This record gives sequence, C-alpha cells and structure tokens, in this order.
Amino acid sequence: MFNNTAIKKVIIARNNKDLAFFLTNFRSKNEHKTIGFIPTMGALHNGHMSLIKEAKAHCEFVVCSLFVNPTQFNDSKDLDKYPRTEKEDLTLLELNNCDLVFIPSESDIYPKKIKDYSINFNGLDKVMEGKYRDGHFNGVCMVVERFFNLIEPNFAFFGRKDFQQVAIIKHMVNVKHLEITIISCSIKREDSGLAMSSRNSLLSDKEKENALILNQTLKSGLDFHQKGKGYEEVYKKMLSVFDSGFLKLEYLEIVNNDSLETVQKIDKNSSVCIAAYCGSVRLIDNCPF
Repeated sequence: MFNNTAIKKVIIARNNKDLAFFLTNFRSKNEHKTIGFIPTMGALHNGHMSLIKEAKAHCEFVVCSLFVNPTQFNDSKDLDKYPRTEKEDLTLLELNNCDLVFIPSESDIYPKKIKDYSINFNGLDKVMEGKYRDGHFNGVCMVVERFFNLIEPNFAFFGRKDFQQVAIIKHMVNVKHLEITIISCSIKREDSGLAMSSRNSLLSDKEKENALILNQTLKSGLDFHQKGKGYEEVYKKMLSVFDSGFLKLEYLEIVNNDSLETVQKIDKNSSVCIAAYCGSVRLIDNCPF
C-alpha cells in the first residue's frame, strides 16, 4: 500500500483550524479511505514508530499528536521534567512517513468552555496505576476523547506497555458510543529487554542497567507458570527476583485482562503488571501469561 523508501514531508498542524483544514482536504479527495491516530506526549522512540508502522498497515492516512497533557500528571514536578524533544520527534515522524502531526497548544485542547470531565470507569481506575495516581485516567480519557472529537479517526493505536490505559480507553469508547476501533500493539523492547519508554531518556546508564530487573521479574513469573506452578509460587518468585535488584516497588499485580481485578488462578486471560521507581523515575511494564 505504501512505499516506505520514499520519505515525504510530514504535514504540521499547530492549531485546531489548521488541523480541520488538512483533514477536510484529505477527506474531500479520499471519501472511502481511513484515518489512523496515535496520541503521544512526544519524546518519541522506536516503540512509537512501531505504532506508526501498524497504523500505516491499516490506514491510508496517519495522524500523530505531540502534546504533554497536564491533566494526567498528579505531580507538577513530573510534568515539568517530562522530556520535550519536538525537533527530534518531527525528524522521526518524517523518516517513518507519518502523514500529519498535530502539535496543539493547551488552549486548543482545553478551551474555557470545556467543563470538568467525568466518566464511570466501573472500578477500572481504582487498581494499579489508579491506586497511586488519583485522577490520572480521568485526565487521560479527557484528552483522548478531545483528540477523537477533533480528528475523528477510524482507528486509534496504543502501545500495550500502558496496559491499564488501553483497557480504560476501550471502556471509554464503549461508554461514549464512539465509532472508533482501538488497536493495542505489542510492547517494543531494547535489546537488553527494557521496555521502550520516553522516560528512559531520564535514566543514567547505571539506572538503565538496574531497570532491567523489571523484565527479569516478569520473565521469572512466566517461567514459573510454564513449569506448572500456581499463583502463590509464581507471585513469591517474582517478588524474590525483584528484591534482588535496586528499584523501589510500587505494585506487582497479576490481573484479569478485562476486569483488571487481581486473580488467584492464572490463565490465558491473565497478565502481570509492575510499577517501580528507578531513582526518581517511575517505570511500568507488563506481559501476558
């Protein structure tokens, strides 16, 4: 469908008016073609590029956003130190044939007329990430729905590294009756096994080495499960492996993929999720059983 060897200039829209103009122009000339959307907060890496590749395989026109969303940060210091690398991001997007990048201002996304956002998550927001980041998913859904309304994509692509976020966005789409298909894409890892993340750029070389304990912890649980061990033995093994490292654990949970509730019996619809601090940087990872 696409000639990925031919690099074309990415279209840049920096406000809602320009975004609407470019999308209207595409739709007027391509009535039956689909639009794929990848929301990001920038500081792009190869994990994001894998989402673009997936989107290019599904859609004729791919839109990526660069917007550090303030409503999903519980700590203003975390917001301030979040990496911002627009120049490098645009180069990556162009090299990977993204069609349009939307770089809005905060006033474009949150005009004064937008009211406080609320949604019934049916408890999906009370576990794992939600337990430690009050209001985080409210902020995530607020910005994602706003992007969906502005772009009106046919498909939206999210990385599985944000496992709970994907489940909640799928729930939001169902609750709001949005005609958008959410596609979850596999985690991309460094050669070392570390899950790719924009936050990795904040780690020193030594911290990146220490952070490998996350993937090692997950793999030890999968290995124990494949040997026929039950929940308690699997969980204890993962804790033992994690404790051999230097990170500070926030949570380690084995959950049902749909309800996100902690399971007592591991099956094919279970995943293990972990969050921990490597120095001052909070990292997450997960894998399915």
